[in-house]
Amino acid sequence: MVKERLGAQENDLTRQRMGQPLGERIIVHGRVLDEDGKAVPSALVEIWQCNAAGRYHHPGDQHDAPLDPNFYGGGRARADADGGYKFITVKPGAYPWGNHKNAWRPAHIHFSLFGPAFATRLITQMYFPGDPVLAYDPIYNSVPEAARHRLQAAFDMEATQPEWALAYKFDIVLRGRNATPMEDKHG
Repeated sequence: MVKERLGAQENDLTRQRMGQPLGERIIVHGRVLDEDGKAVPSALVEIWQCNAAGRYHHPGDQHDAPLDPNFYGGGRARADADGGYKFITVKPGAYPWGNHKNAWRPAHIHFSLFGPAFATRLITQMYFPGDPVLAYDPIYNSVPEAARHRLQAAFDMEATQPEWALAYKFDIVLRGRNATPMEDKHG
């Protein structure tokens, strides 16, 4: 259904190039919800991320980790009628960022959600459970402690595909008391 509308390669980041990317293949899925827990159908969900070695496919990324010629790191999916979305990708690596002494960004995936107009774009990040670097990350720790769990995906054994890919569930709540923390207009 999603693949028919957007094309198989937009939400499968492991098939955007001729070969297989390096790293651990994962499935990231969830739902886009409003403040009442109701589905937000047809939301455009976009992700971008670094490769398994912690490097973005972007000229501004000067990390000395290798680029993966088979991984671009960006994709889109349109939520279905139940607000569901799904991506197949590789688990991103941590990377140094020079923000403070021995600073590393934890493994994360950026999410961008588009509303009915381009000006209604919301941006957030999804982190992985148990990442030891979270305790040191100023971006993650700038979110009130009571809301940080909303930025962490949950390991999802039910959606894991045996001998192929682990799965993580990340629901995105757009507004209200239980909203997923979003980046403000200034980043």
